[in-house]
Amino acid sequence: MTRDVTAPDTTHSGGIGFFEKWLSVWVALCIAAGIGLGNLTPDLFQFLANLEYASVNLVVAVLIWGMVYPMMVNVDFASIRHIGDRPKGLVVTLIVNWLIKPFTMVALGVLFFEIFFVDIIAPDDAQQYIAGLILLGAAPCTAMVFVWSQLTRGDATYTLVQVSVNDIIMIFAFAPIVAFLLGVTDIDVPWPTLILSVGLYVVVPLIAGALTRLSLTRNSRPGEASDVAITRFTHSAKPFSVIALLATVVLLFGFQGHVILDRPILIGLIAAPLLVQSYGIFIIAYGAAWLWRIPHKVAAPCALIGTSNFFELAVAVAISLFGLNSGAALTTVVGVLVEVPVMLSLVALANRTRSFFPAEH
Repeated sequence: MTRDVTAPDTTHSGGIGFFEKWLSVWVALCIAAGIGLGNLTPDLFQFLANLEYASVNLVVAVLIWGMVYPMMVNVDFASIRHIGDRPKGLVVTLIVNWLIKPFTMVALGVLFFEIFFVDIIAPDDAQQYIAGLILLGAAPCTAMVFVWSQLTRGDATYTLVQVSVNDIIMIFAFAPIVAFLLGVTDIDVPWPTLILSVGLYVVVPLIAGALTRLSLTRNSRPGEASDVAITRFTHSAKPFSVIALLATVVLLFGFQGHVILDRPILIGLIAAPLLVQSYGIFIIAYGAAWLWRIPHKVAAPCALIGTSNFFELAVAVAISLFGLNSGAALTTVVGVLVEVPVMLSLVALANRTRSFFPAEH
């Protein structure tokens, strides 16, 4: 295994970074700022909403690229050669991400919006909310995985392997799975837009990250290991990624701020299946890892990867497919609202149950 290049070096800093430590605070502040600005300056957000081409909002696209690209530099496809070293954690992640999670999400969406909430939500709106849930469920996390892994003292290189394999699968599987599940909900699938979205938000940043990584490896300083050059680059790019993340949160909640204030009960209804899905998927993955006697430094990240969503991709695709003011886009934004506190609570649970797992090696 190689040295950890997935996260800032905390050997001398004594722990996680300032941003990661107070992540929930920053996101909460940006959510409040977005809702406030969206209601105070609706014309500004309408202007930003109109900046689109081929159903792709340009402002959202730039911010998501800025957020995802530095993380993609960490994806080392060469690490896939270690895929057979300790396959158990990877098997759990892949089964949960691709054979369980998308289908439980659509099942919960149908259960909540077509059965439990059938007298509260109009059928057309219900289909939109289910579509948003599908987009979240079919997009396993890429960027924030490294944060969750670091917070649980996970094996960073193993996390890198998991992310690399998931990203390769996502290129080919995301669009077909989404199209199939949207078909189940009787929504017409605009294939060109869906494929364009996958290309823009997965393939392009992944290729850009791979090319940057190759360049850094070839042009590292004399006597310096290539992973040191990559770590230095990701450290320098991290502030821009953080700014992009926070700006995306402000923008998304600004677009939907009026709905959130006018219909807070709706936000709770949308959050309900997301909460059940998040905790349920974690229990499945974490429980499977415990039964299979997987060491905690692999078990915790593999369960958190399955639980977390690539909300950047889900938001972008929802906007491209259904529009900024659609129910699907609102659902993916609620996904952002739910994700951070849920994931931090699961990180705390994973850290408290470390002793239940085999000794790490």
